Amino acid sequence: MKFRTSDGRELAYELTGTGPVLVVHPGGPGFSTTYLGDMAGLGDRHTLVILSPRGTGASDRPADSGAYHLEDYVSDLEELREHLGLEQMLLLGYSHGGVVAQAYAAAHPGRVSRLVLAVTLARFGPEQEAATKAGREKRSAEDWYPAAIAASEGDQDSATDEQVRDNTMRAMPFYFARFGPAEAAYLDTFRSDPLNGDAQRAFGAEMPNLDLRGRLSKITAPTLVITGEDDFICGPVCAHEISAAIPGAREVIVPDAGHMVVFEQRKAFHDEIAAFLDS
Repeated sequence: MKFRTSDGRELAYELTGTGPVLVVHPGGPGFSTTYLGDMAGLGDRHTLVILSPRGTGASDRPADSGAYHLEDYVSDLEELREHLGLEQMLLLGYSHGGVVAQAYAAAHPGRVSRLVLAVTLARFGPEQEAATKAGREKRSAEDWYPAAIAASEGDQDSATDEQVRDNTMRAMPFYFARFGPAEAAYLDTFRSDPLNGDAQRAFGAEMPNLDLRGRLSKITAPTLVITGEDDFICGPVCAHEISAAIPGAREVIVPDAGHMVVFEQRKAFHDEIAAFLDS
């Protein structure tokens, strides 16, 4: 499915499942919908509208290669809501999509009826940096570690989309609590997908000054903050900070899961979110 934005771009989204509409914004940035699979089966009780963010999948790239700022994504999400004809929406943001969802719900509090923030962050400050470093070091004995650490620390500024994708995939074992054959097979489901290097570079430039904490008190929707206990980049330290800043937010830390909790602990992810949306 596609729709045209006010500036003439086309944005694509997947439409699956049955029941009340749940709008899903994936992460990356630079990834399309593919890595989220079927959203742990949440389509069994919700109509899933999974957006391919600007410049990913079948969604057009903006003419300006730098037009991947947080407010650009927020604007696209508002246009999607209008296209769907929703007065309010159930909204789930995953990873970078959770950053977008926080900013959207703070800017448009009356447009979100329930909010799910999955494996995401409000900033990347000293506490988050320390947790990420510790998470990497925890995995330093793994045979894939040398290649993954080299890829994650590589210079992406002049890399092509293909090089950015290849580096990202080599670093991907960090994103799991445990990396084995099942996890490798999961990566194969989106290994060949194009990845938007412009989107990743834009967020990398934005990250040092990103701090949503001052906006989060404006969120009025009931909110679930969920992450994996072993998520090295958006783990408990990030979840605690977000849930403390959003009035009445509920926090769930999923054991034996990293950043890919939607795959690693499929049932727990499904059941926690389904129960929250139905409550």
